[in-house]
Formats: sequence, C-alpha cells, structure tokens
Amino acid sequence: MPSIHWRCHRHFLPYTKNKFIHINLTSFHQSKAPPILNILSAQLHNHVNNNASTYYSMLETCTNFKNLHKIHAHIHISGFQVSILLGFKLVKTYAKLGWLEDARKVFDKIYEPNVLAWNAMFTGYACNGFFEEALKLYYQMQNESIQPDDFTFSLVLKACAGLSSLHEGRQIHNRIVKSGIEPGVYVVAGLIDMYAKCASVEDAHRVFDKMPQKNLVSWTAMIGGYVQNGNPDAALKIFNQMLLGAVVPNAFTVTNVISACAHLGALQQGRWIHAYVIRSGFLSDFFVETALIDMYAKHNHIEDAHRVFDGMPRRDVVSWTAMIDACAQNGFAHQALELFHEMQMVDVKPNSVTLLSVLFACAELGDLPLGKCIHHYVIVQGLRSDNSVGNSLVSMYAKCGNVEVALKLFDTMSERDVVSWNAMIAGYAHSGYDNDALAFFNQMQLAGMKPDQVTMVSLLSACSHLGALQQGKRIHGYIIRSGFTICVFVGTALIDMYAKCGNIENAQQVFDRVYEKNVVVWSAMIAGYGVHGRGEDALSLFSQMQLLGPKPNHITFTSVLSACSHAGLVEEGWHYFHCMSQDYSITPQVKQYACMVDLLGRAGHLDEAFEFIKRMPVEPDAAVWGALLGACRIYSNIELGEHVAEHLLNLQPKDAGYYVLLSNIYAVTGRWDNMEKVRLLMKDRDLKKTPGCSVIELNSRVHAFLIGDTSHPQSEQIYATLRILTGQMEDLGYIPNKNCVLHDVEEEAKEHMLFSHSEKLAISFGLINTYPGTTIRITKNLRVCEDCHNATKFISRIIRREIVVRDASRFHHFKDGLCSCGDYW
Repeated sequence: MPSIHWRCHRHFLPYTKNKFIHINLTSFHQSKAPPILNILSAQLHNHVNNNASTYYSMLETCTNFKNLHKIHAHIHISGFQVSILLGFKLVKTYAKLGWLEDARKVFDKIYEPNVLAWNAMFTGYACNGFFEEALKLYYQMQNESIQPDDFTFSLVLKACAGLSSLHEGRQIHNRIVKSGIEPGVYVVAGLIDMYAKCASVEDAHRVFDKMPQKNLVSWTAMIGGYVQNGNPDAALKIFNQMLLGAVVPNAFTVTNVISACAHLGALQQGRWIHAYVIRSGFLSDFFVETALIDMYAKHNHIEDAHRVFDGMPRRDVVSWTAMIDACAQNGFAHQALELFHEMQMVDVKPNSVTLLSVLFACAELGDLPLGKCIHHYVIVQGLRSDNSVGNSLVSMYAKCGNVEVALKLFDTMSERDVVSWNAMIAGYAHSGYDNDALAFFNQMQLAGMKPDQVTMVSLLSACSHLGALQQGKRIHGYIIRSGFTICVFVGTALIDMYAKCGNIENAQQVFDRVYEKNVVVWSAMIAGYGVHGRGEDALSLFSQMQLLGPKPNHITFTSVLSACSHAGLVEEGWHYFHCMSQDYSITPQVKQYACMVDLLGRAGHLDEAFEFIKRMPVEPDAAVWGALLGACRIYSNIELGEHVAEHLLNLQPKDAGYYVLLSNIYAVTGRWDNMEKVRLLMKDRDLKKTPGCSVIELNSRVHAFLIGDTSHPQSEQIYATLRILTGQMEDLGYIPNKNCVLHDVEEEAKEHMLFSHSEKLAISFGLINTYPGTTIRITKNLRVCEDCHNATKFISRIIRREIVVRDASRFHHFKDGLCSCGDYW
C-alpha cells in the first residue's frame, strides 16, 4: 500500500472489492474534513490497514487527547507492529499534550528505544515541570548504557535548574567533560542557565569564559543569569561586551537587559536600550514592550510607560496587566481601574495576575464594592484555589476595613503561606487594628510559620501607629537575631517607627547603618526630623542627599516642605518649592501645594495662603483646604474660615473633622449659636466627632485614656496624682486656659473638663508606673490643646523628666519647662 504524504492534495486509499475511501488531506489539515475519529471508524469498519507513514502523519496533526487515543487504539487493534520511529512519535505526541503517564507507558514498551525516544520522554518531563522524573530517567539511561546527545544534556540540565539542584548539575557537567565531546552551544547555554538558577553565577561565568566562540545564545544566557541573581550591574557590563564583540542581540537578550536596568535603577541606560529597540525593530515584540513598561514603572515614570503601552499595535493580556500593575504600584490606583475597565471593553479576558493588580488597586483606594465584584468573578472563574488570588482577596478586604471577611477567607484557605499571614497582619495595621496585627504575629509564630521581611515591615508599621516604642524595639531585636538584612524596606520601616515613636536618635542610627540608601530611605529620615520640629537638621540632611545621595523625588520634597512648615521656615520653604521645578524638573503635585498652604497658614500668612490656592494650576483637594482651615482655627479667622469650610464640606461632606474645625472657630470666638448650628448639621448627617484619645505603652502593653476616663483599674491613683500635680503647677503660676473648652458651660465646669483631658491622665499613669528619670511617651490622636501643652511644660519642670507627646501634627519634647516646638505648632 503506498504511503500517504500530507503535501498531496488528494489521495485514495485502496480498499478491497475495488472500493475506495476518499480523503481530502489538504482540507483535513485545515480541519474542514471529517474528524480523525470518523476516518478511523470508517477504516476499521472497512478493514483498511494503514502503514507507519500514515499513522506518523496523523500524529503530526493531532491536537487533542481524544483523537490521539483513537489513533493509538487503531494501531493496536489493527495489529500494526510499532516501530522505534512510530513509538517515538507516540511518546512525543502524548508528552506534547501533557499526558505523561501514557507517554511513559508507550516508552516502556518500545524495544531498545533510541536516543530520539529517550529525548522525547525527557522533553515531556522537563517541559511540564516534572524535573525529578527527568533526572530519574537520566540515571536509568546511564544504567542502560545509552549515550546521551547534546539535546539530552540540555534537557537534563533544565531539570537540574528547575530543582535548583547544584550537586546533580555538577555531576552532569563532569559527565559532559569526561565524554571528551565538545558540547554544543545549547548545552553550554544550559550549563550557564543551570549554574545561574542554582545561585552559582561564578561557575556560570567560568563556563562562559571558557567558550572559544561565544554566540548569541551564550551571551543571552549569561546576561539572564546575572539578572536572575540580583546583579543587574554585571548584566549590563556583559551586554556592553557583547555589543563590542559585534554580536547582534535578539528580543530575549534585550528583554533581560531592560529588566537589569529596571532593577538597577539605571533609567538613562534604560532609555538608551529603548532607543536601540526602536532602531533595531524590536518594538513590535510583546516581551520587549512589556519589559519597557515595567522598567519605566519601576522608575515611577508612568507617562513613559503609558507612551510605550499606547504605541503597541496589539495588546494581549500580559501587556494590559503590565500597564495596570504599573499604575497600581505607583500610586495611580484610579488609572489602574480605568485601564481594567478599558481592557474589558475590548474583550481581553483578565488572568489571575491581572486580578492581583486590580485587587491591589481596590485596596489602595478602599474600593470595597469593586473588590467584591472581583471576588465574585474569581468564584465564577474557579480561581479560588489560586493561593496568590486568595492572599490578594484577604489583603483587599482587610485594607478596606472589612477584617471580619478577610479573617473568614484566611481561615478557609486550604494552604496558608507567609504571604497569607502577611496579608492579614498588614490588613490589620492598615485598618488601624494595630494591636490585632501584633497579636496575629504571635499566632503566626505559634503556627510555626517563619516570618519574612514583609512581616517585619507590617509589624513596625503597627508599632508606628501605636507609638509603641518598646514593642518596636523588640521587633528590631527579632530582626537582628533572625539574621534579616537591614535592607532598604526594613531600614525605612525602622527609621519611620523610631521617628514616630519619638526616638529620633535611634532613627538616625538606623539611617547611618543602612548600606545602600535609596531615595525612600533619605526621604524617611528627612521626614523624621521634620515631624520632630528639627527643620534645620532636615534641610542639612537634604543638602547631603543632593551631594551624595540619589536624585530627590516628589516624596522627598513633601518631606522637606513639611519640615519647613513645622519649623516655620517660610523663606526656605519657598526656595525648595521653586527648586523642585527649576533644578529637578519635577512638577509640583497637590501634596506639595498642601505643604506650602500649611507652611504659610501656620506662619499666619492666611491671605497669602488663600491667594496661593487660587493660583494653583491643579484642583485643590481636601488636604489643601484643610490646611488653611486649620490655620484659620489657630488664628481665629472666622470670615476666611467660613469660606474655606464651604469648599471642604462640598469636597468631603462625610468627614466630621472639618465640621469640628469650623465649630471650634465659632467656639473660640464665642459664637455659640453658629457652633450649635454646625453640631446640629453633623447630627442630621449622622456624623460623630472623633473623641480625643491618648495612649501610653508600659511593658509592651498599650493603655488608652479618653477625656474624663474612669475605666482604668488605677483610676483613683491617676486622679489623686493629677490633683497633686495641679496644685504644684498652680504654685508655679499655672492658670487653666478655659478658652480651650469649646462648650458653652459654666467656668467651674470648664476647669473640671480641662483637669481630666486624656493626655494629662496618660502622663499621670506614666508617673505612677515608671521609675524616676524615665522618659514618658504619649501618643494623642488629635492636636494637643493649648492648655495641655502649657500644663505639660509645667509638669516636665516639676518632675524633672522628659515628656514626649506625639499629636496628630508633630512631636513635642517637653523638658525643664520648655517644649521643642517653641510654642509653634
């Protein structure tokens, strides 16, 4: 019977009794003819036998298991003797479709399989992630004295790389050397890749250096190896050597180099590579374009990333996801969600990675309704078992304030890894449940889950919010004992924690010990000095950064301008505000404008601040108007305050804080009727004032006090101590500032209210429970009032201790009757 070749247009298979079965093989290849199942059924019915070439050709075009199984069954039923070549093709097709057990069964039945059959089985294992099985097969091949070829070695090295098995990789390398055969380029590339993925990049480079002739594959493997091992600088050097050697890179090489620029922070080199990509015609490659988006995103150049994205002729789910993630991770969560909507409009189906970025954006915005929609989509698409998606859902619900649902999801997860625990801890801290975050860490340790650096950052954030210095120090100790590197992220979190817990000296020590200081580390230390009122130190550090450190960004200038505001450095503030655009080509954003309004307002330049707002090229937000309203409260400017409040209540009608500020302006000036109207408006809108609360940490436990609080077990001692202190203060000339009581009540009642303010109760508790000379540290959720500020100065003089108070605005260091703020806050 003649062979059938797929290139022929029409063929006729001979059939007994002078009948023929007609097959149009061209249309069969184009899926327009009867399916394979129908053809084979007809052949069986009519007793037609095929030859090896026919079966081989059918297997060549087979794309699903059902057809493959039918072809295999037809071979078996027809009694056809399976040759090595046909067996190889069956193994290869089963492996290609992912049916490795069936592939192995066929392989095991092949009598004396040749190296092609072995390689087909190796390909199935290695390309489907069954690396251990691939190595076992290799040892079986050795036992049967079959000589591997280059393709075999490249696949086995791929398995070693997948297992990060350096020992087996070196044994195979020795076998290659002992064979005396010069390894081909793919084997050498496989060796480089194996050593790189086993974190032995020095061995990879030795293999690379010994190559007499280096081609594109080996250069690309070496560049990729350095990128994988966190050495992008070396990757760029190798790329430069490659260009000097007149080797033309391909899209994969360029992708690795762009990735190196992204990790190294080498924006200028990244731009040069981008220009090279355009000149070389790689811009139409999906992977190159996606790498460029990621590179610009990591440098916070979202506009450049968007230009690359907008210029793409075609966009798949990977490119859409890269752009969505770029926006989400760089503070443009609104744009990320807009892109997600556009993606759906053009019928691009999101994958699980897309959903991770969208859920992150929902968490950043607190957009719980959209987050719930994504949760529903996850359920419909059957992605609940995806651990990464589950972790992101937990994080989204927790950061949106719905910690109960987050905890339920966490409890129902089949597998909880360190990311799952981190999601809950970070969610608790983000939503203000800082004590729960610290308690959850204890549960994590009891469950035997080892924390990572992300855990430490979340815990330090919780300590920062609480002002819990003792617990923060414990976590710092844990970081040191556990051998964690004080990297940029952990270092920044430690600086922030110490600064926000009132210990700026420890923050400075951590800053000095961070080996590689990036812009975030510098900005955190500048902000720390600023919030402690040490404006001159903040500006001095910024000057050092300009000389020694990285280029400042928006965050840095926000820290600098805030430091000027706390220290009353108006001229300096104007200088650095203009410096942004003139010296660094940074366009001021609304945060920097808010800092300038705060600076001018605190200094009493209310009209100038108002005119500044009117000239703003961007729409002023609630933070801008809020800064001016706060200044109106300090300087009792009713007319301007009413005008500013009108803007604020339109922007944030549900924020009770702005109603309270306006109410306080009326109260300070004795306009009780207006004050009552504001409070009735709050009642009508179901808004409640946040009660003043002061907390103090003692023996790693946080104690909270409200105004007039009698719930603490030591209340009697607290009030008794406070009465003694008040008497001593009055002997020194202290007079209660009754203007701080913003209620229309009798003078005696005002005095009683002032007596039991929360910060005074916390200080009294600290005196009872700490040794003489110990610094007392208080955290207040609102701005400290003038009376408590004055009283604390008197108390620090009487008890001869330092008292550190962190309020909603800044730190106050009270010592010997003076405050570090110089009464400017």
